[in-house]
Amino acid sequence: MTHADAFPLIRPLGLDGLLVSFSDTMSEPANRAALAFREAARLDLPDGVIETSTSLASAYFRFDPLTLPHSELRAALEHLLDTRDWYTAPLPEGRRLWRVPTVYGTERAPQLDEAAALAGLSPEEAVQRLRASRVRVLTIGFAPGQPYLGSLGPEFDIPRQQDLTPTVPAGALVLAISQFVLFSGAAPTGWRHVGQTAFRCFRPDQERSFALAPGDEMIFPSVSPEEFSEIEARDRDGNGGATVEEITA
Repeated sequence: MTHADAFPLIRPLGLDGLLVSFSDTMSEPANRAALAFREAARLDLPDGVIETSTSLASAYFRFDPLTLPHSELRAALEHLLDTRDWYTAPLPEGRRLWRVPTVYGTERAPQLDEAAALAGLSPEEAVQRLRASRVRVLTIGFAPGQPYLGSLGPEFDIPRQQDLTPTVPAGALVLAISQFVLFSGAAPTGWRHVGQTAFRCFRPDQERSFALAPGDEMIFPSVSPEEFSEIEARDRDGNGGATVEEITA
């Protein structure tokens, strides 16, 4: 199986890791391949694999080299790679669709107008497109439980800022390079703050501390500032008024 010349590609990552990469750039087929391959491998790996995870276009496998030789794990991964075209593989089962109420713009998310202008849209047009977008949790990273979400339409392939915003709050929905990031905690960012949610991605006091998983999907319907304030006032579990359902197809 080949795709984009050298890919998929297996590379060592330190003394106890192997990285299976499906592309050197983010794309829907490469992300699909990483998610599907990691799930299939997770269910049929030799003893000695300690950890598996995915990034935007790769799957990572950490192993104990004292019990599992590097060559044995590599051979198992190569064999699995050859069993199908992973770029068109079904996504893993058990994924969920989240609908998270979001207030766009206003003082809650003050960079909407700037982002809309860079996308060649009015603020109203930008909100209409953003709230209708259904995006995938491409990977979790940078901060505990924090998702990278995409892909958005090509009009939202806007650059990061030249300077950092000193801080955005937890639940901030920020935008750049055709992706959302939903912030799990207050932090500085070079991405533009276009929406605000009351959703908490990282819930250390709950059994499932990461609310989201790679492969989940999200929609961010718009609500008024008044509706958002009501959601904040009654939220007790960090869901921020979100609804969730299993994806069955």
